[in-house]
Amino acid sequence: MIDITLQNFEAELITASQQRPVLLDIWAPWCGPCRTLGPVLEKLEEAYAGRFTLAKLNSDEVPEIATQLSQMFGVRSIPFCVMFAGGQPVDGFVGALPEAQIREFLDKHVPPGEMLEAEADVAEAEDLMAEGDLEAALQKLAHAVQTDPGNDAARFDYIKALLEMGLVAEAREAFAPVAVKAADTLVPSPRLAALATWLQAYEAEADPVALQAAIAANKRDFEARFALAQHHLAGQRFTEAMDELLEIIMRDKAWNGEAARKTYVAILELLTKPAPKPAAEAKTGTLELAGKAAIVHSDPLIDSYRRKLSMALF
Repeated sequence: MIDITLQNFEAELITASQQRPVLLDIWAPWCGPCRTLGPVLEKLEEAYAGRFTLAKLNSDEVPEIATQLSQMFGVRSIPFCVMFAGGQPVDGFVGALPEAQIREFLDKHVPPGEMLEAEADVAEAEDLMAEGDLEAALQKLAHAVQTDPGNDAARFDYIKALLEMGLVAEAREAFAPVAVKAADTLVPSPRLAALATWLQAYEAEADPVALQAAIAANKRDFEARFALAQHHLAGQRFTEAMDELLEIIMRDKAWNGEAARKTYVAILELLTKPAPKPAAEAKTGTLELAGKAAIVHSDPLIDSYRRKLSMALF
């Protein structure tokens, strides 16, 4: 439990809620229902085992925040609880509700324990990969997928790590549960679709020497170019694969149902790191309860190949 003040609300409420939900309990010492609700909320914070953080705000001591939230939600009484998620106030309730109703409210906003555990595994895996401990990272990612099978981000990282380590059969097995979703969803996940493209590249058998000879004899031998690009993709030579695909796109954008463009885009997706979570903006003067998107640091190589594709298409 955290007491919110004007000095710490930015860090403990706005920024903290971008990592996990924060339930803000607005109360006052003279409020009888507040004294009833407080212990129930503290009990639930413990019962939910870190899935949300309970924050308390004394409306007599910090009227600036209490007044702004009350006006935002059209509330005139306390106790008044506001749920913060992603740096924003997203929902609330008024009064000393029974525990069962508060649980219903929390369950609308608080992630399942399995999701949090999987996210923690993924974060640890990223640190381990940065340290070069790929085996330990792979174990963390496998546990994340086992813990939360519906976590597409964890599954993507796991399959990508398997392929980077040359464990193609294991990657296919891990992809099987989401293969239908990647193929048949009306708006498929770009990252899952990119994995499907990468896995397909391993199915193609190619003689690179023969393919290069065919291309030298006929620069419009798109079948040979595409096969060579698949060969490079399977070998994790991503820029070489995109170079061959770009040659097809520049000569015939629509060839084979835009197969070259789709594969090129999939490779860019494989190389692109996910955007960071929003970060809270430092405020001065007027109190504001909102965050802003974090700055995404670009990769010069990816930016270069995006520009090349754009120039070829337009």
